[in-house]
Amino acid sequence: MDFDLSADQEALRDAAATLLDRMAGHDELRARVGSGAVVGTLPGAGAATGKGAATADVPTGYDTSAWSAMADQGWLAIEVPEDEGGLDLGAVEVAVLCEEIGRRLVAAPFLSSIVALGALSSPPARADGATKEWREALADGSIVGCVAFVPGGEVQMAGQGPENEVRLSGRTGPTPYAPSAGVAVVVATDGVYGVDLRNGGNPEPVAAMDRTRELGFLDFDGTPARRLGGPEAVSLVIDRAATFVSAEMLGAADRVLAMAVEYAKDRVQFGKPIGSFQAVKHMLADALVDVEGMRSTVYYAAWCAAADDGERPLAASMAKAWCSDASRRVMAAGLQVHGGIGFTWEHDMHLYLKRSQLDQVSFGDAPFHRDRIATLLRMRLEAGQPLS
Repeated sequence: MDFDLSADQEALRDAAATLLDRMAGHDELRARVGSGAVVGTLPGAGAATGKGAATADVPTGYDTSAWSAMADQGWLAIEVPEDEGGLDLGAVEVAVLCEEIGRRLVAAPFLSSIVALGALSSPPARADGATKEWREALADGSIVGCVAFVPGGEVQMAGQGPENEVRLSGRTGPTPYAPSAGVAVVVATDGVYGVDLRNGGNPEPVAAMDRTRELGFLDFDGTPARRLGGPEAVSLVIDRAATFVSAEMLGAADRVLAMAVEYAKDRVQFGKPIGSFQAVKHMLADALVDVEGMRSTVYYAAWCAAADDGERPLAASMAKAWCSDASRRVMAAGLQVHGGIGFTWEHDMHLYLKRSQLDQVSFGDAPFHRDRIATLLRMRLEAGQPLS
């Protein structure tokens, strides 16, 4: 069995790398994250201090040039059937793109929009004709999607009207790109809901360590929404989101490992490159094992999603649990190898560290997914099924 990417998938990866290097390279990244200077006033700071003294440079928006290029190349419609104007590819190809985006810390809402579009394209959601406009707008990149999870998994519904119309009340957790999104897919315990944000529903961006992405909290107070599906739809969104964010973490970790290896060859201490020291060699070897483990789990989970295999939930949670932990270890190793320079604003190491920290807890952290794995395996045992 061939576990490598196909020739077409490798060509997609190379084309994506070329596009992103041109449209969202290092200079664009640095221009977006700024100088680290404190500018602007935090929302509510004046009321809290009476002086408006608390300030921060809050990440806002996204890289519109990179986003337009992605839309022009059909990336947003990568899973859309060909007869609907899409590329008719699958989750493995999406993972390939997410890995390249993570490798460059691209400030564009590709992952959230793809997951939102997938939720709107599931059979229960497609049966609701009102979601067609959202799907078309997401597929051509004219609007951005965000995926929000409700802490505790419960939202209040103020009654259900005809054709899956409901009203939501409650607050979501921190949601990337919520301030810019045109549609939000809200995940609760009992189901998945779609909310149109184009009529004043976007929150203000909040300060965040990850300066490559904007972040916001969605507040609902009897907000009109559409129910997109029940528990099966919840599982599908979690599986896809966990798989694709794991692919982003893979790309970032692979880049940090390459940066650390390069620095270990160049940095001289006691008259020798630090890469010649056994402690550094072992640290980098362990990081390589982590990165390759991430690669295996990510692409197995992506294959399960593409094939609609019964192992999809288990594979997705295994990928997210492993990648969350492995990403943390790789970032720590990269920071250790770089030493003091890795802490400076001028070096990119801290940008990868901060982005990975948000990814590690997005769409369920490692403990959440280990619990989910245990639950899935227990259900198999109770049903008299083999564990593998």
